Amino acid sequence: MKMLNKTLNGTSETALCPLEENYKHILLPLAYSLVFVLGLFLNGAMLWLCCCTKEWTCTTIYLVNLAVADLLYIFSLPLLIISYAMQDIWIFGELLCKMVRFLFYNNLYGSILLLTCISVHRFLGICYPIRSLAYMTRRLAVIGTAISWILVLMQLLPSLIYARTGFINNQTVCYDLTSPDNFRNYYAYGMALTVSGFLCPFLIILICYCLMIRSLLQTTGKTSHMSSAVRAKSIRTILLVCGLFAVCLAPFHITRTVYLYVRVHRKADCPLLQGASLFYKIWRPLVGLNSCFSPLLYFLSSQTNRVRLIQELRLHKADLLPRPAVKGKESDIPSGGSSLAAE
Repeated sequence: MKMLNKTLNGTSETALCPLEENYKHILLPLAYSLVFVLGLFLNGAMLWLCCCTKEWTCTTIYLVNLAVADLLYIFSLPLLIISYAMQDIWIFGELLCKMVRFLFYNNLYGSILLLTCISVHRFLGICYPIRSLAYMTRRLAVIGTAISWILVLMQLLPSLIYARTGFINNQTVCYDLTSPDNFRNYYAYGMALTVSGFLCPFLIILICYCLMIRSLLQTTGKTSHMSSAVRAKSIRTILLVCGLFAVCLAPFHITRTVYLYVRVHRKADCPLLQGASLFYKIWRPLVGLNSCFSPLLYFLSSQTNRVRLIQELRLHKADLLPRPAVKGKESDIPSGGSSLAAE
């Protein structure tokens, strides 16, 4: 019972525990398809409105970068959908395997760092509205964005080495983290990535939001001049970011950390390994929902953005609708009027 060939573990060595993963072939294609449709629509709508905006704010710069990272990840999802629908078979080559895995983590940790920039920006604006004016410029927002992407690239360069294809049961697969023979080396990298890419930014965001909430609850002091609309906008931003961490980011990193630990140190405990694998691989597609978050932050943080979206959609719909025919001669239509105006 304890002896199992490479069909289940992905190596030529015997394995102690079989992993039942048939759920992936149904759950993951459906989950990734949902993320693809929602993410493409929401991020496309946000970029469309941002391109129509003449003057970008600092927050707009951060959110546009978030949307670009989201779309790069979203465009890679069809490869995963096809692979999981084909029972984990990978037909796209090792280069695309590395690209898909890299874009996932690029979106994940790029989003976390850019949300950290947005949180610090909001913190300075609320808690230090006068002293922070010199730092609330678009130039510094661009610099902050560039630094964020450089840090993400430095963090993720090893993932391009660890990500690879392999053979299971004479079929090519794209390993989720790395090949089984390299898993112990990946363990140290995975722990370091969790600390630098998630825990440190999360602590910064948590400190900023605690101080922001304290300032917003004060009736006198630095935020006493704020209108109820501005306070509501700040509270919505805090709730949205906290919701993202609670629903997507924190559970993913917890389940991945447990899975890595069990795979390396407790791999002979079959029920524990099966449970850790199940929870991690269920949360992995759910964390992709963070690609739908930046548009929600954009639209829900301001009523103006929601109104602009509705207006643009109505105008676009009106342009697509066929114009009704008008009875009578063309000269009966008032000059400069349309057929709708003639009616």
